[in-house]
Amino acid sequence: MKRSLVIGCAAVALSAGCGTASAQAKFDILLGGDAYFQGAYVDQDNDTGLRQTEFANRFRLNITPTAKADNGLEYGARLRLRASGGTANNRSTDSDRAFIFVNGGFGTVQAGVINGLSDEYGIIGPNVEGIEGSPDAQFLNYYVNANGAPYVLGSLRTLESGDASTKIVYLTPSFAGFQVGAAYTPVYGSSNTDVNRRKNTTAYHDMAEVQATYKSEFGGFGVEASAAYQFAKAASGLEDLSSVHVGANVSYANFKVGGSYAFSGDSGYATGTRGVDDQQLWIVGANYTLGPVILAATYTDAKGIDGNFAGLNSRAHVWQAGVTYTVAPGLTTGLEYSYLDNKVGGVNNDANIVLWDTRFAF
Repeated sequence: MKRSLVIGCAAVALSAGCGTASAQAKFDILLGGDAYFQGAYVDQDNDTGLRQTEFANRFRLNITPTAKADNGLEYGARLRLRASGGTANNRSTDSDRAFIFVNGGFGTVQAGVINGLSDEYGIIGPNVEGIEGSPDAQFLNYYVNANGAPYVLGSLRTLESGDASTKIVYLTPSFAGFQVGAAYTPVYGSSNTDVNRRKNTTAYHDMAEVQATYKSEFGGFGVEASAAYQFAKAASGLEDLSSVHVGANVSYANFKVGGSYAFSGDSGYATGTRGVDDQQLWIVGANYTLGPVILAATYTDAKGIDGNFAGLNSRAHVWQAGVTYTVAPGLTTGLEYSYLDNKVGGVNNDANIVLWDTRFAF
């Protein structure tokens, strides 16, 4: 019933808004994207056979053909290509966004490969990827632990909203700062196809998410907030998915503070798992903008099953601080320090990570 409601809302909104739209002959093709280069120094407790210095880079290209009909309906598609990692003789390019969309007075419908609502629009605090000192930054990529930090450190919002599977999304128009959305994914982990009649071949199926967001200003104060709920049926022998996320930011002048909380309980655990904490994540952060410089700090408290889902109890406290400098429009560079206090299955593996990050966005 719930999944039918999600699909039905999107279908009704789309049919109501399209009418007898006749398109203009011209399609605009927008190009955009971003790239970064990073260098890191890592000092962790369990470092046998590991390097202390690392480099990493990423390039993403957005291709968005759009058109506008005579009745005002905007429609198009988006493809995001990524230059993927690999060895010198085994590099590849893939896509993590590939969807069509329509925008009109009825709201927005997106259909295809795209992340979930809370991943795209959920508030986790004032510091997001691209601001050094952010929990959404790349520090965790440089931390090596055979047992894994808490799984929720890679899922800062609802537990599986970062899953870029084939789905349908509907967003209402914004009214007085409020907007509501719903999403439905038949098969977790799918990519560009959902032709799969069996229920228990992936961790989750019939995954849905609903979210409300709010943005406004009052007497010089800016407020933004979000609340989301995600649920799904699990494969045999696993606990069903049930995950909530709430977050809020307040800004005034050059200051911005905020945070978020996510609770996912035993979602995805093997049925009957004992001795492993419920999955939950707290984030608090602040930043201050001084001309082209952003000073930022974040604290994250995460616990639950280990990142490898091996059934180990994991707990992490993460302190981060960073400075980001805008060199020119679209070009930033910054330095970040992260201290990770982590215990997995009763074994400590603390880490100090210093990260230099330079980005270009266009």
